[in-house]
Amino acid sequence: MQDRRTRLLAAAAVTLGRLSDVLTPLGELFAAGGHELYLVGGSVRDAVIGRLGTDLDFTTDARPEQVQEMLRGWADHLWDTGGLAFGTVSASKADQQLEITTFRSDAYDRVSRNPEVTFGDTLQGDLVRRDFTVNAMAVRIGADGAMEFVDPLGGMDALLEGMLDTPAAPEDSFHDDPLRMLRAARFVAQLGFDLHPRVRAAITAMAPEIDRITAERVRTELDKLVASAHPIDGINIMCETGLAQRVLPEVPEMKLEIDEHHQHKDVYWHSLTVLEQAIDQEAGDPDLVLRWAALLHDIGKPDTKRNEPGGGVSFHHHEVVGAKMVRRRMRALKYPKQFTEDVARLVFLHLRFHGYGKGQWTDSAVRRYVTDAGDLLPRLHKLVRADCTTRNKRRAAALRATYDELESRIATLQEQEDLDRVRPDLDGNAIMELLGLRAGPDVGRAWRFLKELRLDRGPLSRDEAEAALLAWWKSQS
Repeated sequence: MQDRRTRLLAAAAVTLGRLSDVLTPLGELFAAGGHELYLVGGSVRDAVIGRLGTDLDFTTDARPEQVQEMLRGWADHLWDTGGLAFGTVSASKADQQLEITTFRSDAYDRVSRNPEVTFGDTLQGDLVRRDFTVNAMAVRIGADGAMEFVDPLGGMDALLEGMLDTPAAPEDSFHDDPLRMLRAARFVAQLGFDLHPRVRAAITAMAPEIDRITAERVRTELDKLVASAHPIDGINIMCETGLAQRVLPEVPEMKLEIDEHHQHKDVYWHSLTVLEQAIDQEAGDPDLVLRWAALLHDIGKPDTKRNEPGGGVSFHHHEVVGAKMVRRRMRALKYPKQFTEDVARLVFLHLRFHGYGKGQWTDSAVRRYVTDAGDLLPRLHKLVRADCTTRNKRRAAALRATYDELESRIATLQEQEDLDRVRPDLDGNAIMELLGLRAGPDVGRAWRFLKELRLDRGPLSRDEAEAALLAWWKSQS
């Protein structure tokens, strides 16, 4: 372990050395003012594990007004985003975003998660109030470019062990800020760590405290967890400790009891497998819409489960129920409307492919599949493919081949008919002229008739479209 520690610290020194154009003059500014400066928190952790980004966090004994004065004229930009009240000054230099916070020794009211901001005098006091020991390491930035690693709380030991622990008693930490419990699950997902037994026990006992946290903050942590490298581990932690039952109860509720008379696939683990397989199909950055749809695609099953004669189990219309449940949960978590609708639409459509059979869909059915998916079609393709978790290799191969055929048919129709922009063969003006109508509900009805006709029969000539519209209008009269 000592050899690994040495290697990681050496690699971190190389990483931070590449930022000497920013760190060295910054250290000189604070030294000249008679103040200490430390790189701290996630910045140190990420430097050690080789994933440092462009956001750098610092702590100092200087007060916010003093920090502003030292940075003025050196930083490219200096601004106040409301952090001054909490002792934080934000700035940018070159490509780096800097947040410099005065040593803190806050007190919490333990009703909300809002601290009574109290500035501290020592680095030790600042570090011990942080969420986890892996985030409580620091690097002293000297005036001459020298850097000194400071780790009074054993953060490096925890990092080497892959263990998430709190600097102080976890009960105190989580009472101060219950969001830290959800952050623990998120760090498990991001870093691939385990929870220290005392941390797991504290979260399990204190899970109801998460109700003190606003929906917006919960949503932010959930998104970070779902977008992580190991989201399944984080989701499991949430379910095992009871956090999910408070903020995302539909997920643990998928753990349906299996009895000896009515066998069915474990919906919870199936959903996690679908999430994993959806992630495998991502080509770039994490796709949150796809990941959420994969995780939630079967949440309607518990409410639609029926035991059938002969030992079978059915979940009729679980996609319809599931889409409604997605909307209800995401609205509660204050997700944007479009994001919510996109996830719900994918959940609603994920089962439709199974009606394709052995390719019996008409061209009309294929057109409707594409039209109903709209710009979500590429994600729907990935979700449907991810939803195949059967261990029967022959069945899995048959499903892949069938979906390959459907995608091929879609591609052919798109070339022939431009399915991305399916419109009636007559526009509103032509409809009004042909039927002698003024703008109003009847024009909308006629437009929808022609849209359905276009989906059923494909592109029509103008004469064909006019004849069909006149016949329909006559039948309406």
